[in-house]
Amino acid sequence: MKSLDLVFLWHMHQPDYRDHGATVEAQGAPKVGADEATALQDGRAKDALLAVADGGTATEAVPERGAVAAGEFVLPWVYLHAMKDYVDMAAHLERHPQIRCVVNLVPVLLDQIEDYVQQFASGSFRDPLLRMLATPDLAAISDADRRMLLTTCFRSNHTTMLAPFPQYERLHELYLLLNNEKKPPYRYLSASYFSDLVTWYHLAWTGETERRRDPLLAALMSKGEGYDATDRSKLLASIGGVISGLIPRWRALAARGQVEISSTPQTHPLAPLMLDFGVARESVPDAALPFAPAYPGGRTRVVRHIEDARASHARRFGAPPVGMWPAEGAISTDFVKHLAAAGSRWIASGEGVLNNSIKASGIVDARAAYHPWRLEQAPGLTLFFRDERLSDLIGFDYAKWHGRDAAKHLVQQLEAILASAAVDETPVVSVILDGENAWEHYPYNGYYFFDDLYGLLASHPNIRTTTYAEILARETPPPTPVLPRLTAGSWVYGTLSTWIGDEAKNRGWDLLCEAKQSCDRVLASGRLDAGQVAAVEAQLAICESSDWFWWFGDYNPSAAVANFDSLYRRNLARLYRLLQLTPPAQLDISLCAGSASAAGGSMRRVTSPSS
Repeated sequence: MKSLDLVFLWHMHQPDYRDHGATVEAQGAPKVGADEATALQDGRAKDALLAVADGGTATEAVPERGAVAAGEFVLPWVYLHAMKDYVDMAAHLERHPQIRCVVNLVPVLLDQIEDYVQQFASGSFRDPLLRMLATPDLAAISDADRRMLLTTCFRSNHTTMLAPFPQYERLHELYLLLNNEKKPPYRYLSASYFSDLVTWYHLAWTGETERRRDPLLAALMSKGEGYDATDRSKLLASIGGVISGLIPRWRALAARGQVEISSTPQTHPLAPLMLDFGVARESVPDAALPFAPAYPGGRTRVVRHIEDARASHARRFGAPPVGMWPAEGAISTDFVKHLAAAGSRWIASGEGVLNNSIKASGIVDARAAYHPWRLEQAPGLTLFFRDERLSDLIGFDYAKWHGRDAAKHLVQQLEAILASAAVDETPVVSVILDGENAWEHYPYNGYYFFDDLYGLLASHPNIRTTTYAEILARETPPPTPVLPRLTAGSWVYGTLSTWIGDEAKNRGWDLLCEAKQSCDRVLASGRLDAGQVAAVEAQLAICESSDWFWWFGDYNPSAAVANFDSLYRRNLARLYRLLQLTPPAQLDISLCAGSASAAGGSMRRVTSPSS
């Protein structure tokens, strides 16, 4: 009887949201439960939060402990997604132990989760929102804190995370009413209003599985209003427990063989471009490139990112990862060779990369996405490719469906792939998408969709969920034909255009190249000691993240662009200061304004809705 191998790869990542130049003395932050504690605000983090427009949707290290000063969190997405999405995704698997999948945990995300764990353990918070939740007397907070809460605590998907809760929605209606007045609305609002607001925002960001498990959350949501310092303290402790237990839960799922944990180079860099800007033209021949001919020392930096990620993974999970999801699924022949040389046994990328590659290779293969491939230049490494249509159905369409109907439809699509397979073929289907951003669009954070989907798959006689490591470990692994030519690209449209080619993106690369040249000169001079060199290298890695370039562009919402633009330039400025150099004045100039009419931005659809 024919069967189909289904691999879910849930990619979990957030860039480093800390302003490492904004240090906070531990004794200045409020202690949980300390009646006399007061919040210590940092202007830079607060200003960034205030820059976010009301009603936007959520977007989206200490790389080595002590290497980078722990800074203020400019944006809260790490802990919010941790308490809602990363926890729910673990719980879905715990309820369905027959389901296997790959979970990709990026080191820079894990660094920040561990940072939050330390904050909860100490009771000293460097995240403005958590400080407000921990502040015993909200009547004493500053006007700037009030403004920050108003511009931050309605930031979610209103359809699924605000409208279902009448008391929370009433807070928003009152804000909108007062916001039409000439005077700032925070002047008219009481401490009770802000207590209810910060409590409801965090309740709305709790995971659905936690709401069903934790009686405290049910009691607080039933109370609806009139939250006091004791309520907030209990909620804060609940959040801390959830986040502190998160990495151990994933470790336990991996230990029992249900989950393969994979990784990504350390801070999620766009490695193919760091190796060679010119590879952008393999898929977009007329792509505009930065003025800099190449990223200085890119080869050494890519190797370092790979090595650091493998070492980080081994420390946390007991061994280096078997495989990697490259940042944004972006690959090139040169980069794949580096991954193979480092010991990676598999990588995955987008179907668009595969389509461009087989076309360039003169191959006709209607089933190309349903079996793995290999490159002669990268011995020992297997390439898998994302099914774009099925992944986009989960990411964009099924949120509007009844959960069971969506689950049945996905299973039917898999059954159709299996039915069209040859008698001796075992299709390998890869469904790959973020493990966080889509679920806020689903009712109940996707609880019923996952419950039905995992239930149907667990009982299906011909579809087996598995992992890439398990497939490669079989006595008879699937056939892996040679891909004669690999066309560089990513999971987004099969190109690298999301990170290079636009004027603002190219300017961002030029600023990074200039900073790297300064870095190389100072490090070569020998005037920095070992600790200073380690701090420089850690800060450089943060600047090399792909996420900054993702957000540059006039097709992204202005508020999100402003946040990432500002934090990127501050990261570069801090790099210069660590080098004992004066940051260039050009870092004071914004790279991109974004669009006032654009929405979202944290996800990209690759296929058309009708496909």
